[in-house]
Amino acid sequence: MSDQQQPPPGHEDAMTPKADHGEESYRGSGKLTGKRAVITGGDSGIGKAVAIAFAREGADVLISYLPEEQDDAEDTKHWVEEAGRKAVLFPGDLTDPAYCREVIATAVSELGGLDVLVNNAAYQMAHETFEEITDEEWDHTLATNLSAYFHLVKAALPHLGAGASIIGSSSVNSDNPRPDLAPYDVTKAGVANLSAALAQLLGPRGIRVNSVAPGPIWTPLIPSTMPPEQVEQFGTQSPLGRAGQPAELAPVYVLLASDDGSYVSGARVAVTGGTPIL
Repeated sequence: MSDQQQPPPGHEDAMTPKADHGEESYRGSGKLTGKRAVITGGDSGIGKAVAIAFAREGADVLISYLPEEQDDAEDTKHWVEEAGRKAVLFPGDLTDPAYCREVIATAVSELGGLDVLVNNAAYQMAHETFEEITDEEWDHTLATNLSAYFHLVKAALPHLGAGASIIGSSSVNSDNPRPDLAPYDVTKAGVANLSAALAQLLGPRGIRVNSVAPGPIWTPLIPSTMPPEQVEQFGTQSPLGRAGQPAELAPVYVLLASDDGSYVSGARVAVTGGTPIL
């Protein structure tokens, strides 16, 4: 991965090499036929790979993303529609609770209901010292990564029935926090814990809740939030010796969203390239 830097939230066209979202590789088999899903951060990275996989498995999707990521979102929409499914693009800022509620309301209206909620959008920024973290950045990170999850789930629950699935994107950092990503670490531990609590609260309703804990995955978040020397070495310290691609996460999200995962709830699934979460 060559030295590169771009401002957050980052864009796919500025990445070298390009990330693999399964555009040419993912093959569906009807695991999500007729399901309707919301995917936050679905314009790029893991969210884009999940949107492509969900569509090829038969789901219609609403994609939430920041307005400045419109080009990436349009590309995701192209792949969803090429799979013969409906893609609703709904830009906005997840730090606004009202927008979170609008995401769910729009999905129910445009897709005819809701079966799967994927809380995936996230913000991070690397800092060498704790003093560099501003009050505003701390609040923004928690609002984007964790509070949005609360607001989305609360808005979605009236529309979710037995068999529905909620999936939170956590991180290997939830178990092994990086000192230069403290606010992010805290939110990803929160996503894992909130998912585990929700699994117990919502189990009696037949609603499953899980989180996925990715390791180093090559997404626009990386070159837009880390210094060039870290980008250059990104992923090489994992036991598999490389960064993962977004496409390598998608099958896990498909399992957790599908009826194949009907008894999987309360889990934090590690997709880390070998770094254990025990």
